[in-house]
Amino acid sequence: MTRAEILSKVNDIFHDVFDDDTIEVFETTTSDDVEDWDSLMHITLISEVEAEFNFKFQMKDVVGMKNVGEMLDIIEKSMK
Repeated sequence: MTRAEILSKVNDIFHDVFDDDTIEVFETTTSDDVEDWDSLMHITLISEVEAEFNFKFQMKDVVGMKNVGEMLDIIEKSMK
């Protein structure tokens, strides 16, 4: 799966989690860029990403993620 395909799936997850089809995330997107992206929504988002890509984030990765691009990095590593 290419990085663009992963980003597309992550965008779909954001649409579902935030119940907003107008959201478009990019590698540089942070929680400040998405309305309602608080700590509770972050947990839901992480859970949905884990389910979609069939892996578990490490706690250090969840805490250290600064943007969607870093999330993509972790997802890509899990696929190797």
